Amino acid sequence: MEAVGLVDDETFARDWVASRQQRRHLSKSALRRELQTKGVDRERIEEAVSEVASDDEAEAALALATKKLRSMAGLERDVQYRRLAGALARRGFSGSVTSTVLSRVLDTPQD
Repeated sequence: MEAVGLVDDETFARDWVASRQQRRHLSKSALRRELQTKGVDRERIEEAVSEVASDDEAEAALALATKKLRSMAGLERDVQYRRLAGALARRGFSGSVTSTVLSRVLDTPQD
């Protein structure tokens, strides 16, 4: 089956990571978890996730925070901060990425 291309974990993992990071704005750790649940071996997972640059991960976090912030108009800044931090944490983003993104998003004037 592998010769026909039906079973190719490397290609699957690479495509999965690209798709999920772009559409769902997931962190590297969340992508690793998803691939593990799909049964992909650790070596293939690390190869696929290593292709995600730190800048790409930060951009995914920024896109998610910006999208979520639109629905929080009128809320106090502290409430926005807590909700956005929770959303980013649930997607697996590190504290440093979360802190950087939140200060950038919340310190930017909203339209």
